[in-house]
Amino acid sequence: MAWVEQLKDKYIIQIKREEIRMKKKKLLVTFSATVISASLLLAGCGGSDDSSSKSSSKSEGSNDSKVTLTFWDENAGPQRTPIWEELIKRFEEENPNIDVEYVGLPKDQAKSKIDTAIAADDLPDVASVQTTWLPEFSIRDALLPLDDYYKESELNGKINEGAVEFNKKIVNDKKLYGIPYTQNLDVIWVRPDLFEQNGVKIPGTWDEFFTAAKEMTKDGVYGYTIRGGAGGSFQLQRLMYAYSGIKDYVKKDGTSTINDPKHVEFLKKYFAMYNKYTPKSDITNGYKEMVAAFDTGVVSMVHHNIGSFGEHSEALEPNQFQAIPLPKSEEGYYEAEGGNTINISIFKSTKNPDAAWKFVEFMNSKESQSYWNEKVGQIPTNSDCFQDEWVQNSQHIKVAFEVYDDPNTVLYEPPFYIPDYRSILDNIVDPGTQAVMSGEKTVEEFLDEWAKAIEDSVAKYRETFKK
Repeated sequence: MAWVEQLKDKYIIQIKREEIRMKKKKLLVTFSATVISASLLLAGCGGSDDSSSKSSSKSEGSNDSKVTLTFWDENAGPQRTPIWEELIKRFEEENPNIDVEYVGLPKDQAKSKIDTAIAADDLPDVASVQTTWLPEFSIRDALLPLDDYYKESELNGKINEGAVEFNKKIVNDKKLYGIPYTQNLDVIWVRPDLFEQNGVKIPGTWDEFFTAAKEMTKDGVYGYTIRGGAGGSFQLQRLMYAYSGIKDYVKKDGTSTINDPKHVEFLKKYFAMYNKYTPKSDITNGYKEMVAAFDTGVVSMVHHNIGSFGEHSEALEPNQFQAIPLPKSEEGYYEAEGGNTINISIFKSTKNPDAAWKFVEFMNSKESQSYWNEKVGQIPTNSDCFQDEWVQNSQHIKVAFEVYDDPNTVLYEPPFYIPDYRSILDNIVDPGTQAVMSGEKTVEEFLDEWAKAIEDSVAKYRETFKK
């Protein structure tokens, strides 16, 4: 289709370059080997030499046909890989004619691996896909629409309706390309044992947050840690909008609120903590370093999401950590990011779509969602899970429901629909954060650059699609 090619030419230049590079250097074999290596290293399990749907032993046919599906996990590692392996084992026991090959992708490499696989037309059957990727992958005609499957499924009406509709809203053709199996929420994790030890109040407002970071910095312990390394951009904007209470990420006229004076105000306070009430290493620290600092008592507060519960629970006693919501805005309401979910999607190239859908359904069942989300610490999207004992008794889940169930809570919506949204965060916001922390850029310069990138991309998108 002409519009697809047009969009590729205009917005996904890096993808086109990757395709050319691959053709010239013949990197397909290298990529396959890398994926298999990652699977062996992180998952502790093997995989076939060909990790795409093309490796299926037989296409769907009779009930006696043996089908092999390949599943890619976009956030593999020692904490989550065993969870998927257990669920896959259960699925195969229930479906003896379907084998599932697990391939674990490290989180910081997953998007580029899938980009390369799309360019090479060497995709898995099914994958865990972040919501921010759905618009781009659908435009590149890589995903299978799931509307008809979902309409006839027992899942229909049980999966969070708002999340399902959001997934359709952000893609150009308004189709359903992923079933959300988990929902997240950003929180501040605190060490109540350290707060009690120092006689400091656990913060409930933004002023109290900044005060606590200062007062908890003593005796070799820092009050807070800033994620200056890869992935910090997501956390940064969620903090900004929670503080400002601004409801629109992009206004109707196409201008962005990224560089709003309230965001300038917040970031000046926020980055002023660096190397004063936070470790100097924060400028390059990513998720692992940030969590490790919290779990070992080097810092007393860390901003992440409820999905880091698994790591905290393995390292700490229940009374040593708790979640608190991001403080309310000055207008007096919680604000969180819409679309904070992860999905299971089927790639269009699969030879076995019906078997792939069985896998999607199984992973979104009450039993599977409950098992996965309890282990990780996130919110199931299947409403049948909500009466489970662990949901009712989890402190961090109660905090999440407190925010989401508050009728005054505002969900701002980033422009996930622009194909280069993720690229802007990775290539402009992450390095820009480090530039501010090192003193190379002012907060104003950083936010202006970020806002311009968003505005330019939105303008091109609207021009292309006549929005």
